[in-house]
Amino acid sequence: MSCFLFDNLSVSRETIDRLESYESLVKKWSKGINLISPATQSSIWGRHILDSAQLYTSLHQKSYVWVDLGSGAGFPGLVISIIAKQHHPELNVFLVESDKRKSAFLRTVVRELSLCATVVNDRIENANVPSADIISARALTNLTGLLAYSYPHIRRDGVCLFQKGENWEKEVAEAEKKWSFDLKIITSKTRVGAVTLQLGDIRRG
Repeated sequence: MSCFLFDNLSVSRETIDRLESYESLVKKWSKGINLISPATQSSIWGRHILDSAQLYTSLHQKSYVWVDLGSGAGFPGLVISIIAKQHHPELNVFLVESDKRKSAFLRTVVRELSLCATVVNDRIENANVPSADIISARALTNLTGLLAYSYPHIRRDGVCLFQKGENWEKEVAEAEKKWSFDLKIITSKTRVGAVTLQLGDIRRG
């Protein structure tokens, strides 16, 4: 039996089970370390899991390396890896996280759910990861900072997917002072006023 996370994203019951197991692990570990805001612990599915899952629809089937910067609790990187296990098993997800306790959590989820993902416990600027087809980040820093972090790790034809709130236009304007890029605005399916910024052909201004 198939289930729909979104109109154009159908997943199996097994994938839903993995996402629910992941949700349970987030709740369990959040009792000991600060994985997510306490205010969102009662709405993990909608606020974090579905919000992350919408990025999967931007994945091209020829993409093989996805790098998630500042993974924290694994949003969106682990969600992408869980969905890809069914739809795109060749995808390798790299989760870059400098905090040792959060990295331990990420490794636990990867191991227990048998995901094709690698945890890189290092600062982003020092991370040893393959050149990425896709780079993602969520609630990490402003767009200018994200581009500086991403530029050394992105393939020439790769894209960045950055989830932003209502102030995204201001961030784009600031980033354009230092960077040039092709930009596609994708309206969020889960949060009013939020968007995903899809950036390609990234160059220093």
